[in-house]
Amino acid sequence: MEDKKILNKHGKLKNEVFVKELEKLQIELIELQEWVKANGLKVVVIFEGRDTAGKSGVIKRITEKLNPRVVRIGALGVPTEKEKTQWYFQRYVSQLPAAGEVVLFDRSWYNRAGVERVMGFCSDDDYWEFLRSCPYFERMLIRSGIILIKYWFSVSEEEQEKRFQSRLNDPRKRWKFSAMDLKSRDKWVEYSKAKDDMFSYTDTKISPWYVVEADDKKRAHLNTIHHLLSIIPYEKLPVDPITLGPRKPEKGYVRPPMQEQTFVPDMFSEKKE
Repeated sequence: MEDKKILNKHGKLKNEVFVKELEKLQIELIELQEWVKANGLKVVVIFEGRDTAGKSGVIKRITEKLNPRVVRIGALGVPTEKEKTQWYFQRYVSQLPAAGEVVLFDRSWYNRAGVERVMGFCSDDDYWEFLRSCPYFERMLIRSGIILIKYWFSVSEEEQEKRFQSRLNDPRKRWKFSAMDLKSRDKWVEYSKAKDDMFSYTDTKISPWYVVEADDKKRAHLNTIHHLLSIIPYEKLPVDPITLGPRKPEKGYVRPPMQEQTFVPDMFSEKKE
């Protein structure tokens, strides 16, 4: 049973609870990052789900305190004409991690089983070939030593509509709403069937899908990070103490006048009367 003290009057997680827990989890993510780097692990985490489900948001929460040289985001755009002629998985292979790296895919090769299928961007032959070959492709990645984790963010039709409306009414979010969103908004059932068909082929024992209930974004973020930390074994590495000695005095060097530099205007200083 949920602890009512941590929820607000709308049944959503209170912000102060979220912030406090997120801070603890982000410290643990740093420990995981250092373990991955020190031990040469290769980690791939896939984030999929409907539009507005919160995939990008949780990726932001995961990465905002981490080293981008170790933990990076894979978010590919529309394939070029040349890429369209390549083996379907080829451009995703180029994004895979080297030893000591984590790649978070904000959407992935599963585009073919989702938007490409529903919107008719691929042929039936291409679609069914993807469903047949994807489990073998992922098994090959895992056998090569990659830790592969797949998350599906599930959002209700009502909550999705609220988020679409929020994007339209908030100029900070307006850029998120695309022409594709307008089309996909009317294809709820088609996307549901595409997701179910995808799971029937690719939710395997060696590479399962983990479903995240995402109507409450804050809980979804925390639950995902908790789970991610729980399924990648790691240990806290010892940290060598760093001692800052006294700064060395400047000797013999005269810096040029400050007036010769061009400064950004300070728009927020207190104006003197």
